[in-house]
Amino acid sequence: MIYNNIERCALCPVADQGDQDGAKGVYHINAVDIVTQWELAASVERISEAYLLPVIGLLLEGFPFNILGFHSDSGSEYLNHETAKLLDKLRIEFTRSRPRQTNDNALVECKNGAIIRKVMGYSHIPQKHAMAINRFYTEVFNPYLNFHRPCYFAVDKMDAKGKIRKTYPHKQITTPWERLKSLPNYETHLKLAITSQELENTANAMSDNRAAEQVQKARTRLFQSILAQSKSAA
Repeated sequence: MIYNNIERCALCPVADQGDQDGAKGVYHINAVDIVTQWELAASVERISEAYLLPVIGLLLEGFPFNILGFHSDSGSEYLNHETAKLLDKLRIEFTRSRPRQTNDNALVECKNGAIIRKVMGYSHIPQKHAMAINRFYTEVFNPYLNFHRPCYFAVDKMDAKGKIRKTYPHKQITTPWERLKSLPNYETHLKLAITSQELENTANAMSDNRAAEQVQKARTRLFQSILAQSKSAA
């Protein structure tokens, strides 16, 4: 399926935060738009309809533009009647990855490794901390990803042998917000409650370096809190 500069697809795999003594850790949900690379992360305690469906709804609502397509992996947490009902209510087309086709989710899997794992690591984090992680994502991390962190955007070029190769020109390295602004008539695809000026104000509220410092300080506070609670419970 081809998505043009109007239709967009949110990709949402599940990444778990390690096991410890048979206990599962929190789960991270990562949603990425394939056109602008606009990215939203969330955390849930368990992979079940009761926990996952509200988060999917919040993620879809969190994009500043309308989502017309939703693509996921083939996990049962997505392939169920309740998820289909939610997406049908929102008039969002639902597709899933093919078996043994690792490139079907290549973009979001790269984001999991380069962004989510880089910040959250691989160590076990108890499920009870999902709410605190969500506050970190919503208040600090997600705005940083979309307004301050540059992304590489590929440009296809044909070589002398007629093969298409992906190149990454320096001028194509932009933030998701800058990429969104570069699309023709992008304002017409924003949600009704969101204006371009509002997004511009968010982007200009602080410098990129200041936003990165804010993320690091918030991350330190988050992990200090998790560690302190773990020691008190031991």
